[in-house]
Amino acid sequence: MAKIKRICDVEGCGKPHHSKGWCATHYMRWHSHGDPLGGGASPGEPPRYFNEVVLAYDGNECLHWPFARTKKGYGMLYVDGRLQTVSRVVCECVNGPPPTPEHEAAHSCGMGHKGCVTKRHLDWKTPAENCADKILHDTHNRGERHGIAKLTKEQAIEIQALRGTVSQSELAARFGVSQSTVSLIQNRKNWAWLSAKSEPA
Repeated sequence: MAKIKRICDVEGCGKPHHSKGWCATHYMRWHSHGDPLGGGASPGEPPRYFNEVVLAYDGNECLHWPFARTKKGYGMLYVDGRLQTVSRVVCECVNGPPPTPEHEAAHSCGMGHKGCVTKRHLDWKTPAENCADKILHDTHNRGERHGIAKLTKEQAIEIQALRGTVSQSELAARFGVSQSTVSLIQNRKNWAWLSAKSEPA
């Protein structure tokens, strides 16, 4: 019996299934805009939305950018012929130019990766301050969220806590990592933001 080929779930599409129920085109639209039917706006629509909706919005709830976004979820907009991050443009409109070129447009809501462009949520912060906010908002990519991490937060805490009581080679064998990895953790060169006395979350 011939296998029935799955097609895109978007009504009337008819293209072969690629991922998450959609064809490659609708999947990429979902990936970029959060909606398989997103994108395709006329060139003048994003600037109009920015001026008439984003800058005019004075609420406290997150206002999400409905057009092009980066792979990390941040809204993008052409300004003066250059593609820029919407949140940074909003921050400059509301708070003036950044104090230094290194300052970042930080979200007090922690939802920048969800496309938030609410002006009340944006302020200039140094990279260190912004990084501290990400830990506070639990939106960081440290530890086990890092793409190449081999350990969980709880395992790293345990390795730190067992310093001096269990040999590094034994810990390396137990957790399936190299002895140098154990040494880096115990000497606070890796996972330094954790406390050995922390309780597992």
